[in-house]
Amino acid sequence: MDTAFWTATTIFLLAYAVIVSEKIHKTIVAVFGAGLMLVLKILHQHEAFHIEEFGIDWNVIFLLISMMVIINLMRPTGVFEYIAIKSAKWGKGEPFRIMAIFAVVTAVLSAFLDNVTTVLLITPVTLLIADALEVDPIPYLISCALASNIGGTATLIGDPPNIMIASKAQLNFMDFIYHLAPIVVVMMAFYIFAIKLIWGRKMNTKEELKKRIMAMDENEAIKDPVMLKKSLFVLAVVLTGFVFHGVLHFQPATIALFGAGLLLLLSKTHEPHRILAEVEWPTIFFFMGLFIIVGGVVKVGLIKWMSLQILDLTQGNLFATSMVIMWFSAFASAIVDNIPYVATMNPLVIDMAKHLWPNLSGIQLLQHPDLMPIWWSLALGACLGGNGSAIGASANVIVVGMSEKAGKRISFMKFMAYGMPIMIMTVIVSTIYVWLRYYVMKI
Repeated sequence: MDTAFWTATTIFLLAYAVIVSEKIHKTIVAVFGAGLMLVLKILHQHEAFHIEEFGIDWNVIFLLISMMVIINLMRPTGVFEYIAIKSAKWGKGEPFRIMAIFAVVTAVLSAFLDNVTTVLLITPVTLLIADALEVDPIPYLISCALASNIGGTATLIGDPPNIMIASKAQLNFMDFIYHLAPIVVVMMAFYIFAIKLIWGRKMNTKEELKKRIMAMDENEAIKDPVMLKKSLFVLAVVLTGFVFHGVLHFQPATIALFGAGLLLLLSKTHEPHRILAEVEWPTIFFFMGLFIIVGGVVKVGLIKWMSLQILDLTQGNLFATSMVIMWFSAFASAIVDNIPYVATMNPLVIDMAKHLWPNLSGIQLLQHPDLMPIWWSLALGACLGGNGSAIGASANVIVVGMSEKAGKRISFMKFMAYGMPIMIMTVIVSTIYVWLRYYVMKI
């Protein structure tokens, strides 16, 4: 272990520590850490920008940017406000019924739009509905944040960790639907039952307030019907492309970028500056900086050392390895944002695979039948673990921030008091699922 090893490891650990402390914005930490890796020549520029093993994963970056552009063009149409008001009316103005419907709607939208985008759109309307019912909005907001992380687990584009795992393991959209969507449906049933126990009895409102909800006209929320039709058409094209991208031999980023360009063209906007300015550029640069920091510790051998420690701990038992990764991922993601965590774990899983099957390479190695349960365990642990605390997932951070801006502060401990039990429950369900499906029935 030479100087480069200890320098890269120090940068990596310090970056994580400062990100967790939230003393400095995580994007600043990631960009500065990446700059240090390059200036100190732990990584060379061509490695950081051009070599996938060490550098920026451009598939992830352009998929995120393109989906953000599509959603930014859809937002002014009012479609998301329409969905929220319609959902509240389905609930007949009953506070808990509305909470359950909002949770399901949030989970479904999170699976196909991504959980960060979903909570950005749902939170303001949730505050509006809670205000109309004169009930405490905090249970609604926490419930939506938790549901977004559960729903986002179901698909490739639902949660950033899944996008990162799919890119590294060369998995397609239908792989996630086939392997993760079934258990997410089961988890949502458990989740609705759990929130009924936690909040159900405390939610009451007056009859006249229920009538106020029923009197709302969801059609008034639609501001631009023509653009809405164009947006839904393009979104359908993009989602169809995601489903068939393996057959079409296109990366998800290619399909999303085409969709973003097509919707910009159809929108007839002559000023794309506003749409592009609304892209979450701090998040994008956070990803890029993070990829370079993790690339540095991959190059110097830290990740290889960590993978050997896990294999030594589990003695090469693949079921034990799956369980260690799932539960460690869950609790680690509750402490650290699951995005940097998965950025670290992806190369670790690949390195473990190289030790287990040294004669294989490429897709044969990445998608070895015995390795697949480990990928799914990582996805489940990281996505569901985000529910464990207010900083565990980007969606949680956004909900807490928007709630505080509206004068309804959600403390770190209050979020954890509700989120941690839900996290543990869903990971227990996932443990049983992985054991039964991949190690008992082996399907």
